[in-house]
Amino acid sequence: MAKVGIVMGSDSDMPIMAQAAEVLEQFGIDFEMTIISAHREPDTFFEYAKSAESKGMKVIIAGAGKAAHLPGMCAAIFPLPVIGIPMKTSDLGGVDSLYSIVQMPSGIPVATVAINGGKNAGILAAKILAASDPELLEKLKAYSEKMKTEVESKAEKLDKIGYKEYLASMKK
Repeated sequence: MAKVGIVMGSDSDMPIMAQAAEVLEQFGIDFEMTIISAHREPDTFFEYAKSAESKGMKVIIAGAGKAAHLPGMCAAIFPLPVIGIPMKTSDLGGVDSLYSIVQMPSGIPVATVAINGGKNAGILAAKILAASDPELLEKLKAYSEKMKTEVESKAEKLDKIGYKEYLASMKK
């Protein structure tokens, strides 16, 4: 049964939402992904948000651009955490989406990641689930340790070869 719902208003959001899905897969977290427009098919949207809890979802990741109502509307209906991903837009670069998601009224919180922050949305969902899943928590600790080791390795390489050679190696 799904533990995380991933929902987007348009298939143009898929490349960013796929980043969240890839993170969830990496941690072995079940998810369900769909495309629903809160504006163009409100009945379908309301059914999705109302039934998510009974389907076993513990978190919803919702991506939206421009007016970006999808995450907030999910949060208004779904009683568990919602993570909003503001999509970069051609009009205002995603700032419109960011403001729309982050400026929720009191009592309807939406955790919000960076514009096009699909990967961080997946990690945040994993962290939320890890609060009650010791095995998942250990996977997250190992993930953090791997990131630390990768940074230390890069610092050692920089110290060893110098910045010019390091820059050249990045361009290859």
